[in-house]
Amino acid sequence: MHASLVRRQLGGIVPPKIATPSLLTSGSASSLTPLVNFYSKLPKGPASAVSGGGIKARYFSGKNASAAPLVWTILGLFTFGYTIDYQKHHKNHPH
Repeated sequence: MHASLVRRQLGGIVPPKIATPSLLTSGSASSLTPLVNFYSKLPKGPASAVSGGGIKARYFSGKNASAAPLVWTILGLFTFGYTIDYQKHHKNHPH
């Protein structure tokens, strides 16, 4: 990956360069208010639990677990394959 691409992707995560060494040593705390405001808006405490997404989490895990989607998928594929086989049979062996 190119450095500019990484910098662009991380631009929203990494805070802007507000606290420079010369600003910190000068002793003026009023110019650090943008930095303090930035960090005060961040969420505090532990991160919330990530809810799983996708087919497995939606249908096979949790309180609403069911194998119905899997059964319907198998039946659908069987019906589709049977229909194609039936049509090919009648095409090649007229009755």
